Amino acid sequence: MLGQIINFKRLGDERGGLVAVEAERSVPFEIQRVYYIFGTKEGVERGFHAHKELRQVAVAISGSCEMILDDAALVETVALDAPDKGILIEPGIWHYMRNFSADCVLLVFADAHYDESDYIRSYEEFKGLGK
Repeated sequence: MLGQIINFKRLGDERGGLVAVEAERSVPFEIQRVYYIFGTKEGVERGFHAHKELRQVAVAISGSCEMILDDAALVETVALDAPDKGILIEPGIWHYMRNFSADCVLLVFADAHYDESDYIRSYEEFKGLGK
């Protein structure tokens, strides 16, 4: 499998649910950046890049979407459809998201601050890296 599924411990009681995310425990790295994607229009696909060094964990905390992972030899689709299920995206994996539900909020934890030079935005360049 190209991306490791992370099942976060679901807590809570009759009042509602709670998921606690802890760096270097439930997420396998020190968290340096957190961002979220929301309000994605119907039919829109996002992402279409790989990273040279960045590690990320993505979780749909509301709604659902599909994460497509590609190592230039194998392509996998992972449904992100529960607030206690994430996907670990390692460096060197081309990825994009599609089929966002209207209420999808995709939360992402990253192990580094934003750095444009870490992005591989051309699929042809990505395939040429010899993955």
